[in-house]
Amino acid sequence: MSEHNAAFGAATNAWRAVRRATAPVTSLGWGVLAIALLSWLVGALLGWVELLIIAAAGLLVLVICALLTIGRTRLAVSIEVSPRRVVAGNPSAGRLRASNASRTRLLPLLLEVPIGVARAQFNLRRLRMGEVQEELFSLATTRRGVVPVGPATTVRGDPFGLLRRTLPWSEVIELIVHPITVGLEPLGAGVLRDLEGQTTNETSTSDLAFHTLREYAPGDDRRYIHWRSTARASALSGESKLLVRQFLDTRRSHLCAVVDGRAEVYLDEIDFETAISVAASVVRRAAADEIDTTVLAADHVVGSGNLALSMDAFARADLGGNTLLSARVARAAQLAPDTTVALLITGANTEFAELRRAANHFSPEVNVVAVRIDPTAPAGLSGLHQLTVLSLPQLSGLRAVLNAVEQR
Repeated sequence: MSEHNAAFGAATNAWRAVRRATAPVTSLGWGVLAIALLSWLVGALLGWVELLIIAAAGLLVLVICALLTIGRTRLAVSIEVSPRRVVAGNPSAGRLRASNASRTRLLPLLLEVPIGVARAQFNLRRLRMGEVQEELFSLATTRRGVVPVGPATTVRGDPFGLLRRTLPWSEVIELIVHPITVGLEPLGAGVLRDLEGQTTNETSTSDLAFHTLREYAPGDDRRYIHWRSTARASALSGESKLLVRQFLDTRRSHLCAVVDGRAEVYLDEIDFETAISVAASVVRRAAADEIDTTVLAADHVVGSGNLALSMDAFARADLGGNTLLSARVARAAQLAPDTTVALLITGANTEFAELRRAANHFSPEVNVVAVRIDPTAPAGLSGLHQLTVLSLPQLSGLRAVLNAVEQR
């Protein structure tokens, strides 16, 4: 059994070595090799000198091309992107810095940097030991998303493209393109009202919502003694009793924004981009109002309330998947049980009944607002109990719709 395992291990190592050795061969190179071997076989069987010459020429070309890829290169390559986070449409640039880390002069070399689905190519000149070459390049930020930049790879090959050997020299850097947002009025009124927190039925000795007066008890904070009421009560009853203020606990406002990621609920991909921008606009305004936030952008979740991380989640959100809106909202209710305002953004194909089922995952005192992105319908609103449904044709109308609700 041990001999069998040893033989299998040796065969595996040999196969890996063969794969590493043949990795630089391109599909064109394999084609030339196949033609050369086939010509050699047929020429030897049939005695055709012409086929033998073709085979010899093909093999000779492969050998020469292999010699062109041989050689070691020692580089120090770094890529910088500034700024790393931008709003779609704003400029961002990258800088490539390559230096010769070997003791000999570097021969001219091609350096490639993948940028998203594209590739930027830079020709490194003959660099002396320690010499540095810098290159600047622009980055496209026309669309929301994450653009991977790198790794920078050197390319050795032949003029015919039969062999190509690449070596990575840097890490991948992410350029995060945030969605476009619109400015909104403070969220303390209107459909997203909840800026100052909501009172609960739990009493405390210190808070913002005054409830009543009661007799002083040992351990009460003397700062909350109401001296005027104490004097009045003592004068009326003839007894000396201290009265202290009693408060109702309030809870801090918490906005939970959920973006539906199903492709079938949107009329097209542009509507999903509008949904992301709507959620991002409201979350940005909530951060300015110092309101806690929880974000579920398709399959990306941020519960820290950090604005930069929330915007990153919106940038990474992808259209797709089959998770129902109700399931996403149920997860949001678990992640943020202290939610006071819930914002649900979906497409035109989502029925009102589904929105109502999703809203039921929150407690009755939570103000739930659903926004349906529908470019075929005019802006409008409807509501039932705790659920308010807004119809929004495009992002530019978001501020007007919220203002109209506030004035309703």
